[in-house]
Amino acid sequence: MTRSDLSSSLTILPSAFASQIGVAWKQLGGQQLVTRLWEKDTTLWTSRPDEASSIRNRLGWLSILPVMESAADDIVKFAEQVKQDGFTHAVLLGMGGSSLFPEVCRSIIGVQPGWLDLTVVDTTDPTAIDQIRRRLPLERTVVVVSSKSGTTTESDALSRYFFDELHRVRGEAAGKQMVAITDVGTPLELRARQQGFRRVFVHGPRTGQEVGGRFSALTYFGLVPAALMGIDIHRLLSRAREMFEACRSDRPLSEHPAVSLGVALGEGAGLGRDKMTLLRPPALSSLGIWIEQLIAESTGKSGKGLIPITDEPLRPATAYGADRFFIDIQISTEVDRGLDETIRALAEAGHPVAQLRWRDAYDLGGEIVRWFVATAIAASVMRINPFDEPNVQESKDRTKALLEHYARERQLPSDPPLVSDGDMAAFGDRGRFSGRSLKDVLCGLFQQTKREEALAIVSFLPRLASLDAQLITLRQRLAQDLGVATILSHGPRYLHSIGQLYKGGSDRIVLLCLTADDPVDLPVADQPYTFGILKRAQVLGDVQAMRDRGRRVLRIHLGANPERALERLIRLIDEGCAR
Repeated sequence: MTRSDLSSSLTILPSAFASQIGVAWKQLGGQQLVTRLWEKDTTLWTSRPDEASSIRNRLGWLSILPVMESAADDIVKFAEQVKQDGFTHAVLLGMGGSSLFPEVCRSIIGVQPGWLDLTVVDTTDPTAIDQIRRRLPLERTVVVVSSKSGTTTESDALSRYFFDELHRVRGEAAGKQMVAITDVGTPLELRARQQGFRRVFVHGPRTGQEVGGRFSALTYFGLVPAALMGIDIHRLLSRAREMFEACRSDRPLSEHPAVSLGVALGEGAGLGRDKMTLLRPPALSSLGIWIEQLIAESTGKSGKGLIPITDEPLRPATAYGADRFFIDIQISTEVDRGLDETIRALAEAGHPVAQLRWRDAYDLGGEIVRWFVATAIAASVMRINPFDEPNVQESKDRTKALLEHYARERQLPSDPPLVSDGDMAAFGDRGRFSGRSLKDVLCGLFQQTKREEALAIVSFLPRLASLDAQLITLRQRLAQDLGVATILSHGPRYLHSIGQLYKGGSDRIVLLCLTADDPVDLPVADQPYTFGILKRAQVLGDVQAMRDRGRRVLRIHLGANPERALERLIRLIDEGCAR
């Protein structure tokens, strides 16, 4: 199943699996399925009138492109003026759909010479925020606050912090270095206008308000930060238009660059191949974080879900179970021969593989559209509403309640540990975990992980190079010893992406949550809590939400020296704890 023309190409292997997709396509109505998508037929996903109304209000991504093409010149003119005024850096404050695409643009296309060096801040970790602040030349930095709802807790706290920092430097002119991107009528829009922000980009009923957050990459939320980096947004939108047109046209399934992928993903999930494993060369690695969010938040609900596996160490083709679907994304002129050999071996071993090929980095614009369409189609095959996130709110509500408790009591509630070991402690459900030592409890978690399941490491540790390297080693050891699919998620960013899957998807993911003491802390302006308290409330709130849903989750607090504690965890695994 191959398509190769102006649009990014798609090949699905092996041929036997491609034939299964063809059968499923006919059963789904063939071209009628595509026609119904473009007609915004909500019965693709639900028969409930209340859900249909909500879905209809989130299908604006199908028709938003002409609106943004018309706005592109204004966006570029704004970015050029910012550069001419002497600004050299930009900070983007956002979570999930409001921040991931700009991060991908920076990594894959890059900051162009002479344009603003953009840093994405999507964390409440005080160590990370402090390090970013210290690196910035604040007097030459534009701060972009990005939030569709205008009420996102993390973005609000970060906005207050950076506005306060700018006020120390610029006084009453602090707002002139702030930019807001939001929907019309939100609290963020109101505050931005009151504080005299340099510019407020607002989406309204006629400009994309009906586009959900994870489908907003090609709106102001993605295009304004890209333009500040000097990225050619007209070229990005041109590639997006090519893909939209290729997906709209009446053509055989074998020539649909997105619908064929969507049917394959949905059909694969029905056959038990729910571990969608992304393979990319280093140059395209960052695309995984955006796809992970789109897939996990869109399909991880109602006890179902595709489980995106990104950046997992490769294993021999015969080491994978029958629960995998592999996606290989590369640039045609820069094909990684070693990865190509791996793909061939996987297909020969009978694993389904989708090969996606780009002409150059700007095919990112088309790839975004491909995954929008493929996700919507896969969800239709799986009979899931891809446009809501019913379980995300659970963690938000719990975090809010914990912060209110802190405001009253000046401390956060906490359960007693299952076991303590020096500076380390393990927390979890006593009915699920038992043992007298840390090793006993940890081994108990691994023993509950079945071959066809996935193990997720959820890290709320500071994003330091040394700790990141240890987490990768920990993941490698667990993958090798348990033989299961592995996930590495960083908090709090995962709460706005794969966190929906952890709570709303099938109970096929076992979770190991890692926390540690914060070496530094920072205040949140006009709030009774600090960033450290906010982060801890997010950890406790989400872990409790997962426990309430019966998830197998164990939290290990690593204390004041997380590097030394991680070394010990890795030693326990090397001693056979995971076997």
